[in-house]
Amino acid sequence: MRHLARLAEYCSITNMHTKNLAIVWAPNLLRSKQIESACFSGTAAFMEVRIQSVVVEFILNHVDVLFSSKLSSVIRDGAGALW
Repeated sequence: MRHLARLAEYCSITNMHTKNLAIVWAPNLLRSKQIESACFSGTAAFMEVRIQSVVVEFILNHVDVLFSSKLSSVIRDGAGALW
């Protein structure tokens, strides 16, 4: 994810903004067996991929916060308190 976020920094050269990267990479990063099954119509599959791309775009826009060592320690300490 950090790599894709870094690629987005060069969007002025590549035209691959976080939204474009999310559209391309979301189906691979958030693969859905439901979409691959025959029961999903074209419209339903499109909506599912749209949701995936929004999630990946959010992650790319907040990669520094979501994957920071500070957040990891808070999660780890909080999880330890539950056990």
